[in-house]
Amino acid sequence: MKKFFSLSVIIVLAATLLWGCEKKGDAPTLPPAATMTIDFSEFVAGTKSATIIQDSKGTLTVTNTNWTVAASVAGVWNSIIALNLAIPVAAFHLASENKPDYLDDRKWQWKYSALVLGATYTARLTGQIRSSDIKWEMYISREGVGGFGEFLWFEGTSNLDGKSGQWILTQSQQQQVPMLQIDWAREGEVVGSIKYTYIKTGEAFKDSYIQYGLTTNSLDGFYSVHFFETNRAKFVDVNIEWSTTGHNGRIKATDYFQDSNWHCWDANGNDVACPN
Repeated sequence: MKKFFSLSVIIVLAATLLWGCEKKGDAPTLPPAATMTIDFSEFVAGTKSATIIQDSKGTLTVTNTNWTVAASVAGVWNSIIALNLAIPVAAFHLASENKPDYLDDRKWQWKYSALVLGATYTARLTGQIRSSDIKWEMYISREGVGGFGEFLWFEGTSNLDGKSGQWILTQSQQQQVPMLQIDWAREGEVVGSIKYTYIKTGEAFKDSYIQYGLTTNSLDGFYSVHFFETNRAKFVDVNIEWSTTGHNGRIKATDYFQDSNWHCWDANGNDVACPN
């Protein structure tokens, strides 16, 4: 009888341990850091020879402007990221270099320090596996001068298969309001589509967006842009396509060129006639 009782206890303990292991499982796979960042490298000032000059009425008065108009439009969005979201994006990039700890209820945590722009931040990223997706939350605090306590800087979800997801980024510790929504999708190992939508309420720029993607065309990179243009005090639409290898491209922007044609540039950023 004692042997039977002891054996029963062992079986119950073993089952409990096994159940605990099954419940814990593996940590969720982090979305690639590229899901947060649109590639603006093709349109950085100084990488091309084109220049832009406007007369007193705002009319384009010189040639070789097509690339620069495209770079100016892309630069609006690049500035938003550089000025407001550099810290959380940089912190997320470092998450994959750290090992997570299991908390409970299928939730894992990555906690680490990050040196960004000369200041030390503590990042605490959690990922919880749910029935149909993974819920992500990134809390960040800063040490020393200008320091601040932990707050939720961004959150998001990703599909269980890791092929698509969304991020919502808060503007800053001083202004803890949703500012940018990022929708992303993967194609194989590559993040093939990213869309930034400005969602901060109370501003004219709200609902502006830029969508970036890659295709199999000769001009394989593209931006589809809809944004509030301050100088014109209205929303404008711009389409940009370029070769990620040849560095030539084209732009269609009715409000800038006063027509609905494509306007092309070569590998050096100089205006050329568009092929038929």
